[in-house]
Amino acid sequence: MDLKILKSKNLRATPFRKEVLSIFLQNEHAISTQDIEEALGEHDRITLYRTLKSFTKNGVIHEIAMPGDVKKMALCDPVCNHDDGLHEHRHIHFQCKKCEEVYCVEVNEFPSITLPGFQIEELEIQAKGVCAKCSK
Repeated sequence: MDLKILKSKNLRATPFRKEVLSIFLQNEHAISTQDIEEALGEHDRITLYRTLKSFTKNGVIHEIAMPGDVKKMALCDPVCNHDDGLHEHRHIHFQCKKCEEVYCVEVNEFPSITLPGFQIEELEIQAKGVCAKCSK
């Protein structure tokens, strides 16, 4: 699966890129750079940051900045629109108040918002509550 993702985004499937991508594939929630570094063990930090930048630029992952939390990243949906440098996804970022994990949650209908005098190019919706795992 990882080779298809990299290939579809026109990225070479280097061993390091495959390793970083596999970490994202193993997590159903968003992860921080620290999470990735811990999973990698011994690695070159510059190569990691270049890989993450390349993944973000090419629409493999997207960044999530929840208020009061460290920046996290998650895999983009395969149908994520990344044309013209705009990063568009149709999901809500949900942070669990108990486990503090951040999830990308698909919604059937994304709200349409108009602001008179403004042109919205990107819209991100964040929600907090209790995830399905913690509510059991």
